[in-house]
Amino acid sequence: MLVFGALPLFYMELVLGQFNRLGPISVWKICPLFKGVGFCAVLVAFFVSFYYNVIIAWSVYFLASSVRSQLPWLHCNNTWNTKLCWESMTIDDGFENITRTAPHFNNSTPTNRHTPASEFFSRSVLEMQTSEGLHDLGYPKWELVICLFIVYTTLYISLFKGVKSSGKVVWVTATMPYVVLTLLLIRGLMLPGSGKGISYYLQPKLSKLKETQVWVDAAVQIFFSVGAGFGVHLSYASYNTFHNNCYRDCLVTSIVNSFTSFFSGFVIFTYLGYMSYKQGVDIDEVATDGPGLVFQVYPEAVATLPGSNIWSMLFFFMLIMLGLDSGMGGLECVITGVMDEFSGFFKEIRFSREAFTLGVIVVSFCVALVNLTPGGIYMFHLFDTYAAGLSLLTSALFEAIAVSWFYGLNKFTQDVDAMLGIKPGLYWRICWKFVSPSFLIGVILFGLIFPVPLKYEDYDYPIWAESIGWCLALASILMIPLNAIWQLLKAPGTFKEKLAICITPVDEHEYLRETKLVSRFKARHWLYV
Repeated sequence: MLVFGALPLFYMELVLGQFNRLGPISVWKICPLFKGVGFCAVLVAFFVSFYYNVIIAWSVYFLASSVRSQLPWLHCNNTWNTKLCWESMTIDDGFENITRTAPHFNNSTPTNRHTPASEFFSRSVLEMQTSEGLHDLGYPKWELVICLFIVYTTLYISLFKGVKSSGKVVWVTATMPYVVLTLLLIRGLMLPGSGKGISYYLQPKLSKLKETQVWVDAAVQIFFSVGAGFGVHLSYASYNTFHNNCYRDCLVTSIVNSFTSFFSGFVIFTYLGYMSYKQGVDIDEVATDGPGLVFQVYPEAVATLPGSNIWSMLFFFMLIMLGLDSGMGGLECVITGVMDEFSGFFKEIRFSREAFTLGVIVVSFCVALVNLTPGGIYMFHLFDTYAAGLSLLTSALFEAIAVSWFYGLNKFTQDVDAMLGIKPGLYWRICWKFVSPSFLIGVILFGLIFPVPLKYEDYDYPIWAESIGWCLALASILMIPLNAIWQLLKAPGTFKEKLAICITPVDEHEYLRETKLVSRFKARHWLYV
């Protein structure tokens, strides 16, 4: 998915942004018919901010909780714990070794739901026990509201001056996690059972490739990880110098991104192996997905280590740094995209960048508050499933089609040559025109034909909740056809003339009106590879 899907489109976005020096909406002057792709990308990035920044707020809460003399998720003697709570890890206090064996649970209630760390996250932090589901959200928890306010205040300070301020912040937020990951890995390798965890990590189950959902998850994950389809890289690339080597940037960034994912996997699985060893269960029973891995499994692992407070603070500080990076990128896409598209309006307003950034931050903050309620985790999972799943892949698909087919691969390769002095190779051209769109169409169809029922732990979402999710996804996807219809309606002339104008770059419209020659109606344009 990286090699044939995300990587080619990542490179395409860098070229588009750097050559045209415009945001993710305005850049579609190259093919007005597909301007909706820009609106789709901006909406997806905005929708993601509604829940993604909540993860950073949880990390701030855990960081604050780690400052206590004893980590609050170490024992089962707290007011929020249930009778089912069991201390799954051996307490290494230097005086005694107490091994807790797992009580007998039925299959619907896994043992890892009732460890001290799991109950701390679900019952103390989220307070899920006071909500019956999505229909019973409740009121936001004030401690989490403060954490979220800190996150959004940091984002505003990093963004209100543009890339000049966010670029300086990233020097810290992007490099610090590597130091922390290395320290955590060194410590993890000293623990008993770590080798078992690494062995499990490095042995893939190839039979899983037969499951369609694995391919959908892989596509969403790598596009989310690389950032293709969001318009974020397009926004940042628009600030590059014209002859910047974006080809090198693309390869280096993709390699670093994949290395980071692979490296962090070692860190996590050393601790999963340690937990498996301590609890006397298989790693399958220890591991979980979603926010549970970060806020339940890892805190459980470090809680019994000597100096556990330090390791916990390091880990959650690293998460905050990583989260702020992505949070800044997503909101920068929204801000740059809208301000570039409506530049005439914003030029008349004093401190327009500061004011608009504040407006975006405030709206995102207000919507994100719904995830801080007792039933907020259900809304969080809904956002996570629908805000940037198929809609993100759809945005990337139409971006590839618009550039390689309608704008024209010949014209696009000339743009690359003008900037870098070399034309893209056959691999890139074939991927842009055939392979990447085919991959994306296949994955999108898999997701539509074989949908997975929406579920969070034991809670099955009602039909109306899934309908809300699809409305959220369609809100961004529908920008593409609706804008195409609007562009055709407002263009002058017959339908053929309207279509010619809409698929021709704006800077060629004058030539088109004078000569009536439409190069994009010729077979040579469509057959070029």
